[in-house]
Amino acid sequence: MATVFIVLPVLTLLMFELGLTLRLSDFKLFLKRPRPIFAGLVGQIICLPIIAYLLASAFHLPPLFFIGVVLIACCPGGSSSNVFSMLARGDVALSVSLTACSSLITLFTLPLIMGMVVPATGGESMEIHLPVGQLVVQNIVLMVIPIALGVWVRKRWKQTATKLNAVLSKIALPLLVLLVTVFYFQHSDTILQHIGPLGGCISLLVLCSMGAGVLLAWVTKLTGKERRTIVIEIGMQNAAQSIAIASSPFVFNNDTIAIPAIIYSLMMNIFLIAYVGICKVRPLDIDH
Repeated sequence: MATVFIVLPVLTLLMFELGLTLRLSDFKLFLKRPRPIFAGLVGQIICLPIIAYLLASAFHLPPLFFIGVVLIACCPGGSSSNVFSMLARGDVALSVSLTACSSLITLFTLPLIMGMVVPATGGESMEIHLPVGQLVVQNIVLMVIPIALGVWVRKRWKQTATKLNAVLSKIALPLLVLLVTVFYFQHSDTILQHIGPLGGCISLLVLCSMGAGVLLAWVTKLTGKERRTIVIEIGMQNAAQSIAIASSPFVFNNDTIAIPAIIYSLMMNIFLIAYVGICKVRPLDIDH
């Protein structure tokens, strides 16, 4: 239970921080610039779960890891993707809007997809069940309410919201690192035992997700800034939410399902930091 008492507050804090950066107009960007929003949401909501399912099948992962890998792909974009987009000289407004929209849409798509995946992997035979109602309630409490509260604070007290965001943005990542570290030491034997196939599967998941972003950006003829953001948004999912759903006593209540998210949080940052480095040294004029 130790990780649960860390992950639930961390996720709530991350979502409140995200809310502090949002404006109501961020949810309306689809009306002004439909192509990049469409490309990003198709990549996150449709392509990612399909890629995760195919990779987990190809690597013949055990049911609990299989469920964990697909669970990552069903989660919304990570709040830190906005920072990565800024560092990569991407479109920060697009990044914020995609994170906001995916956080709301996955409230409905995540239970739907996972409700099909758990029986298909044989998880039910291992007494792994998905209480959809409790999952929806948990996501509302841990995600929707903190985001809405952050939006309200920003609208009511903009200067206070800016100061709060400056503080929270500095402590959120260390808290997430603490969560991953605690979880790793609790399950180090299991992680090390399966790091080969599971690590390979998750590494390919991140790379294929980023590749899907490049392809979608090319098909929809996005600008260089928009493409950079799409690649980051699709390649960076909310690992904290995945861990919260897996380990929560109200949902799966199974730490093993959270192990893929722990490995994912590491591989995701490695590949995306490398991508940001490439973007920073690449001339902007060849992106158009």
